[in-house]
This record gives sequence, structure tokens and C-alpha cells, in this order.
Amino acid sequence: MEGVQLKPIAKEKTTQDKVYKQIKKAILFGGITSDEIFTEVQLAETLNTSRTPVRAAIQDLVKEGLLVSIPRKGMTVRKLTQEEQEEVFLLRSAIEVEAVKKLIKVITSPEQLRSLKLILEQQEEALQNDDAVRFVELDHEFHLSLTRLANFTIIEQVLNNLHNLTQLMGLKAVSKQGRMKNVLMEHKQIIQALEEENPELASQMILNHLEKTKETLIVIDNS
Repeated sequence: MEGVQLKPIAKEKTTQDKVYKQIKKAILFGGITSDEIFTEVQLAETLNTSRTPVRAAIQDLVKEGLLVSIPRKGMTVRKLTQEEQEEVFLLRSAIEVEAVKKLIKVITSPEQLRSLKLILEQQEEALQNDDAVRFVELDHEFHLSLTRLANFTIIEQVLNNLHNLTQLMGLKAVSKQGRMKNVLMEHKQIIQALEEENPELASQMILNHLEKTKETLIVIDNS
């Protein structure tokens, strides 16, 4: 046995895991919308699987706040009210303004902002490919990186918990004509303010960016 290395055994994903991931992806990326009502049976048939893993996945997604049950009809994707959207943006504004202020204090070299610029480059690529799903994933990564670079570990967890809700809103927002291009410009302004080590400007740019996204959602909801 000498020289034989023990390696972790790769676990096969269970059917339940696969079903959960498929349904969640469809919810977050617009495959299932809040206008649709569906049942366990329909999902099981679509996924060509039994109802047991579908039921378990649905229970998990209800707990996460992504699905809601409609008595005697089935399930639907959660639709955030305007008040709930306001709450999410209130939380994000409070968190991210403090993150950029702290980030400016801890930046010791321009290289530390390289990760943000890299995300920006990838977002530009997603825009060229008209890939809204990838764009929103990268958008979340950009905002999460601000807190990570500021060493806000608990706050990073809070933002992560808001991820599902912000993704539900984010995809809707960037689907509006021209919004992706504006998001890129706003992200560039945030990075520029960080490079200039200007906490007031960076705070203003973050607030401006979140406010514009919120306004876009209000326009969509009222149209």
C-alpha cells in the first residue's frame, strides 16, 4: 500500500439535488415566471422523474422564499411587492455604502481593485453576447466583492442571503432595454471613485446605482 494516495470519493448528485437545482435555476433565470401556476405532477412530468424528489425540492424552495403555495391550485414563483423591494434596497444601500467607505480605508494598492475590473470585463462580454443570466450572476459577484474586499464577513453572508431575492429582481431589471449598458457605466463610476479614494463620491455612486435599478423595477411593475 506504500505510496498509494487516498482520495475523497466523488459523490454522485442525488435525483433530489438535480431536481432542486433545475427548478431553482428556472425560477431565478426566468424559465418559470410569477405569472405561471404549476403543480408537482406537471414538474415531475417535465423533468421525467417521480413526484418524491420534486416535492422535497418544492418544500426547500418555499422555505427559501422563492415559491409560494396557492391553495387547491399549485405553486407559483414569489412576486415581491413594492414594499418588499423597498426593504431589499434599503438593506443593500445601508450595507454597500459602509462597504465602499471601509474599502477605501483598507486599499493599499490599485491591484486590490483588479478583481472588480475583471468582473466588469466579463460583464461587458455578457452584454455583447446578450446573456442577461450571466450578466446578473456577475452583477451579484461585483456587489459581493465590495463587501469581501472590505473584509465584512458577516455582512457578506447577509448579502448572500438576499441573493435569491435580488436575482429575481435583477433579471427583470436588466431585461429592460439599455439597462445592462447603464449598469456597466455605473459600475465603472464606482470603481473610479474607489481609485480616487473618495468615500463621499463612492457612496453617492453606489446609492445612485441602486436607486436607478429600483426605478427601473418600478417602471416595469407599473407598465
